[in-house]
Amino acid sequence: MNSSRPYLVRALYEWIVDNDCTPHMLVNSEFPAVQVPQGFASDGQIVLNVSPSAVRHLHMDNEAVSFEGRFGGVPHTLYVPIGAILGIYARENGQGMVFDLESPFEDDEAIEAEDGDDVPPPDSEPPRPSGRPSLKVVK
Repeated sequence: MNSSRPYLVRALYEWIVDNDCTPHMLVNSEFPAVQVPQGFASDGQIVLNVSPSAVRHLHMDNEAVSFEGRFGGVPHTLYVPIGAILGIYARENGQGMVFDLESPFEDDEAIEAEDGDDVPPPDSEPPRPSGRPSLKVVK
């Protein structure tokens, strides 16, 4: 099954913009293939204003978010793999969603598992969850 993260990022972005708020993305600037101006990152993270008035050529797909933005008046092309997005929220009220850290190697392991020969079959099936399913409320 595909990751829900890119779908949630796009939906929350649209919801934030439709409510006349400013969408900000929290990004792991040390994630492989991330292209952001490093001089603006702090502790391996950067917050990006991705509002329509702040960026040009915004493109969001299941792999990455890319756009052009200005930092200190200097234009930059940014590329953020979906796994590097740690959260998206409205600047005005903080409403949005924070995501779990994603290993940059999860996709590679899935590809290796599909190849078959390199990964032994699991010893047993994982246990089935018990009880009723529930959704976690994110505030």
